[in-house]
Amino acid sequence: MGLHPKDSLFQKDFTASEFAQRRARVFDAIGPDAFALLQGAAPARVMDVFRQSNEFYHLCGVEIPQAYLMLCGKDRTTRLYLPPPAPPGQEVEGLTCDDADFIKQRTGIDSVHRIDALGKHLQHVATVYTPMSQMEEFKGARDQCWQVDAAIMADPWNGRPSQEQHFLGLVRSRFPRIELRNLTPCLDEIRGVKSPAEIVLLREAGRLSAQAVIEAMRATRPGMYEYELNAIAHHVYLKHGARSEGYRAIIASGTDNTWHSHYFLNNCVMRYGDMVLMDTAPDYRYYTSDIGRMFPVNGTYSAWQRDLYGFVVDYHKILLSCIRPGVTADQIMAEAAERAMPLIGPARLSANLYRQAAKRLLEYKGNLSHSVGMSVHDVGGYKQAPLRPGVVFAVDPQMWIPEEKLYIRVEDTVVVTETGIEVLTGAAPLDLDEVEALMRQGGKG
Repeated sequence: MGLHPKDSLFQKDFTASEFAQRRARVFDAIGPDAFALLQGAAPARVMDVFRQSNEFYHLCGVEIPQAYLMLCGKDRTTRLYLPPPAPPGQEVEGLTCDDADFIKQRTGIDSVHRIDALGKHLQHVATVYTPMSQMEEFKGARDQCWQVDAAIMADPWNGRPSQEQHFLGLVRSRFPRIELRNLTPCLDEIRGVKSPAEIVLLREAGRLSAQAVIEAMRATRPGMYEYELNAIAHHVYLKHGARSEGYRAIIASGTDNTWHSHYFLNNCVMRYGDMVLMDTAPDYRYYTSDIGRMFPVNGTYSAWQRDLYGFVVDYHKILLSCIRPGVTADQIMAEAAERAMPLIGPARLSANLYRQAAKRLLEYKGNLSHSVGMSVHDVGGYKQAPLRPGVVFAVDPQMWIPEEKLYIRVEDTVVVTETGIEVLTGAAPLDLDEVEALMRQGGKG
């Protein structure tokens, strides 16, 4: 494929063939008598490069604001609708309707139309599948987007519907004869198992997550602010081509901050004797990761930190070794708990309070946690059936000791392979002695 003058404006991670394969699964799901319709993201409200919604991007790779995608079940063709080109004299950054041939070549989309044609094409449509869940945009996970939309709806001085609900309302009011059905379950299933091309991006996102933690470990000193570690992570991400971070980083030092497991203020001074929990990942070409490490601010784990964090790390390693295709999450956690139970004893955890917390950890059903992909809390559940190659999720054992307000965890992102797993974030050290040795090296600060 030769270079096009606007080649730099289109993604190069996925082929037109892969997009066509994803859309073929939508055609299979909706059948020959229905259409599928997706609304892309709105223009950015700030001075920033536009980022498409995950759902829209996953089906075509088009990064143009106010775009619409229609899949016609009868003839299995795809139409893209775009705003008209800007008037003469107004600069446009990106592709427009005038680039229809180029867009079709890169996406496999059959036709490109101006946005005003969408209404005409919907006039004789009877059944439309469209996403009815929250749109995932920059740093957006569906669960968080849902909470924000619910809060806005409940605000008596706001009450605005979400973008998705507004779009559904417009379709219903303009075309009352159309039967609307939910496309979200279909899209979630397609995203649930990652393709080889997606795993390449997830592997790099995991590598950058691990590298960010490594550089933060090297630089950490008492008296630094938590946000300084965030700045180090940002440097790693931007240096290696990521857009930014995939979610607001968790950099929690001391027991008070760490106790809030999703603390994200990141504005406190890190003090001698405390541990810091770092959980961060990039937005790398629409894909992210998830990692969690706890390390001592002064470079040396204390006795109680070694006992508790060391136990969670050892259990985490056992858990990782049990994950493989063909078994369920419940089977994996039961096997790992049985293998880890001998570690719980006075010789390892002297305080009965800690031993009880360790037993609760082994019973915790969230140790195999959420899916990871285009969103850190990605769509597509994996716990209902035996694991398959290409499934990506976070392994996230967590220990709570409320009597002492202690929260301990460690986290990695893994992809299931034909024989076991690949730990995508595995470059960041787990072993406590390795962490201390790394921190002795020092860093840029």
